[in-house]
Amino acid sequence: MSVAVDATRVAEVETEPGTLPETMAAWVIRQEREGEPRDAFQIEEIEVPEPGAFEVIVRVMAAGVNYNNVWAAMGKPVSVFGYGDHPEYGHHIGGSDASGVVWKVGPGVTRWKPGDEVVIHCNQASYEDPEVHGLDPLAAPSQKIWGYETTWGSFAQFTKVQAQQLLPKPAALTWEEAASYGLTYFTAYRMLITRCNMQAGDKVLIWGAAGGLGVFATQLAAMAGAESVGVVSSPEKGDLVMQLGAKGYIDRNEFKGMMRTGDEDKDAEKARFKESRRFSKAVAEILGAPPDIVFEHVGQATFPTSVLTVKPFGKVVICAGTTGYNLDFDVRYLWMRQKEILGSHFANAYECLKANELIDQGKIRPVLWRTMPFDGVAEAHQLMKENQHLGKISILVGASEEGQGKTAEGEGAIHAEVGA
Repeated sequence: MSVAVDATRVAEVETEPGTLPETMAAWVIRQEREGEPRDAFQIEEIEVPEPGAFEVIVRVMAAGVNYNNVWAAMGKPVSVFGYGDHPEYGHHIGGSDASGVVWKVGPGVTRWKPGDEVVIHCNQASYEDPEVHGLDPLAAPSQKIWGYETTWGSFAQFTKVQAQQLLPKPAALTWEEAASYGLTYFTAYRMLITRCNMQAGDKVLIWGAAGGLGVFATQLAAMAGAESVGVVSSPEKGDLVMQLGAKGYIDRNEFKGMMRTGDEDKDAEKARFKESRRFSKAVAEILGAPPDIVFEHVGQATFPTSVLTVKPFGKVVICAGTTGYNLDFDVRYLWMRQKEILGSHFANAYECLKANELIDQGKIRPVLWRTMPFDGVAEAHQLMKENQHLGKISILVGASEEGQGKTAEGEGAIHAEVGA
């Protein structure tokens, strides 16, 4: 039976790499307490799992906070306890971003050894699925997001992952910086580099350019030689995206009427469409032409404008629907102008590796708002649920204080207040 534990000693581990302790401190969600994050997350003492074949146990030094575990806490839109490995264990340890140290490797693991410093990407798939070996792991029927659809996430002293999830930790980053970027950055990389084949000279519209996805989309566009315009919610966030390499920005508060609710009557839709056309002209004025690519994750409120704004034969790539996933738009602007809509979901191991190399080279930088101690996990998710956060949050686990883990000179993360 799990018991409550003191969280103040999580930075202390009694065993050396290669040997696991029997138990660990972990933030745990159980089905009977799904609800507000402050109530759903509780610290418990949990048995440390052993690594299976091609698996690795990592001592977590820092963990990143994402909205997926707000959903896990609330049990919405579906409870995590009905799938993945949750029925086997009866509990959920969340967290889909982490930096840490390899502590023990399972049978068959040859690329990694105890003591290696790593970053973890969050895509898992079965080694036996043929899609993994010739199509894409994201197409595998076993595909899961670690720390959301699996129970052994990063909000614990140790976590269990597949060996293919490991990436070398960028030496110029602290533990908390290295834990802050994986889920959002690797998603943005696949969207633009793989799905859209973004090229030098392309023109790109980025919704939420100062948000968790947008800050990386903006940097990737600049690095590739593309020109971007970012949609933000304030001039201060506009200044940030300009710092990250955007050609210009648009404050969405100046175009409130273009946001679609789905409840518009004929007159309201006519007015909304007029605002969308005005927005499209503003984008084209900044870029010099309509965008080749629209980077979408907002969904219902913005998607009709995205389809309208992208140039003929252009691409709208989407990975989420934060304002709603039932999309309603004038499809004539899609087929008559031969535009494309591309879905995208996280990234495969090779994409994560190549994206991570850009971090290591200092060409792309994480953007981090706040680092909290281990006892702040529930609070961090409550802040996120109530939209009181101002950017990416990292949680210290094995690191006893901020600033640890950096082993080479480099700029590290940009510390800023960010948001859509």
